[in-house]
Amino acid sequence: MAQSTMVENPLLVGLPEEKRPEPFALVIFGAHGDLTKRKLLPALYALYVQDLLPESFAILGTSRTQMSDDQFRDAMRESVSKYSEDIELEKASWDSFAKSLFYRAGDSTDLDAYKLLSKTLDELKSSRGTMGNHIFYLSTSPSLYVPIITRLAESGLAFKRKINEPAWPRVVVEKPFGHNLSSSIELDSILHDALREHQIYRIDHYLGKETVQNIMCFRFANSIFEPIWTREFVDHIQITGAETIGVEERGPYYEEAGASRDMIQNHLMQLVALVAMEPPISLDPESTRDERVKVLKAIRPFDPDTIDDFAVRGQYGEGFVLGNRVKRYRDEDRVSPESNTDTFAALKLFIDNWRWAGVPFYLRSGKRLAKRVTEIAIQFRKPPQKLFEEMGGAALRLAKSENPNVLVMRIQPDDGISLRFATKQPGPTTQIRALTMDFRYGTAFGSRTPSAYERLILDSLIGDPSLFARSDFVEASWRLIDPLLEHWSKTMPGKSSRHGTQLNHRPFPNYESGSWGPAESHELLALCGHEWREL
Repeated sequence: MAQSTMVENPLLVGLPEEKRPEPFALVIFGAHGDLTKRKLLPALYALYVQDLLPESFAILGTSRTQMSDDQFRDAMRESVSKYSEDIELEKASWDSFAKSLFYRAGDSTDLDAYKLLSKTLDELKSSRGTMGNHIFYLSTSPSLYVPIITRLAESGLAFKRKINEPAWPRVVVEKPFGHNLSSSIELDSILHDALREHQIYRIDHYLGKETVQNIMCFRFANSIFEPIWTREFVDHIQITGAETIGVEERGPYYEEAGASRDMIQNHLMQLVALVAMEPPISLDPESTRDERVKVLKAIRPFDPDTIDDFAVRGQYGEGFVLGNRVKRYRDEDRVSPESNTDTFAALKLFIDNWRWAGVPFYLRSGKRLAKRVTEIAIQFRKPPQKLFEEMGGAALRLAKSENPNVLVMRIQPDDGISLRFATKQPGPTTQIRALTMDFRYGTAFGSRTPSAYERLILDSLIGDPSLFARSDFVEASWRLIDPLLEHWSKTMPGKSSRHGTQLNHRPFPNYESGSWGPAESHELLALCGHEWREL
């Protein structure tokens, strides 16, 4: 195998030999699609050049497109060259890697296609030494998940293993895991008809991001932070997932999903769970996933009569993003000119348990916002300011209102952690000034940060489900979000039906591209005396 030219490989640190991947054959459904080209093959190649794949493996792509093995290899080489951000494609390494790439065209709804796949996998077992260890990656439209799982079971390629047996075969499922609660439960039932839970890997790429993985370590490995990670010291928590891009070529998908399904129900709920969870009894996969599920089950359900006091939606109009004029959502390709799909969603949540009682969690996510940033901000309570009253004027106002201690975990871009605190400004008088201590992964460790898909693909090959969504987590998340989606489906934008404090809900579009979302999202926080962070 070609050796990496890198001095240090972060994924190898702490990885015992028995946790290295066994020989395998990875079947990618939708191998001609965008996800495979942009993420999966670049990640697999990166794992290969870092010596993280076994000597014996095979990658078998399949889709409707007719291609030979060599044509598939050429297409994937082009994709890896184009989309690998920090792993250089070298001819010798690629030529060696490409020997493990194969392709079979077929209709994923046709049982005959699975007979061809089964025959090919048998051949690869002999020629490539894959030992019959099969992992099936569903990189397709969600509408094909059920047909693929059903055909895998009918063809004998997917079958149940006992809990204490190795989890081969495995299936990796991309989000969304259903469109609502009922469809999620239906998909889950079909998956469990074919496989056991320990053979199912529901992938949420946010869990593979380095800063997200660091949340548990930051909290539970530092005695200075965990004691104050409670309602006694935390005023509120803000979680932001902001994008400057629009829907690009994903109009039909986004019309069905919206920001609430695309981001809130999965990515941001995972972040809430990691920030709010109790310490697990151990680092084994099920203990950590148990604690994440407990958080979701403790979130206060939405009350239909007051739901608009806790949730705001928006849709972008025309505006300027990064200096360029952009069109409104309703003018995007393959989007209805009368669409009421949300491109922005903001929620106010309360976790009704001992640790977080009374602490609001604010979530927001949107397209065409002012800046691309994903972060978690823990704002601590302000100290009594009696001591500084003698300063008076602007200095006192600064001490009182502009200097809360804020701990920020930046997930993207510029992954890192910062802490803001107050200090005395040098001089003959007492003047308070806010300063920030800042840590960034890139500069602190001096090594590349593995992509989320590198980590998650490696974990799926090893058989470690820690960073994947478990069945009960997905269901708990949908149970929380489903009433909101149902309410929004019955209430047109601009026509709120609630009886609580009235916000000025406006028809779509209700925020300019390049802004920070609709005014109602700011009013949502103002009801509790808070405001969104300036990013």
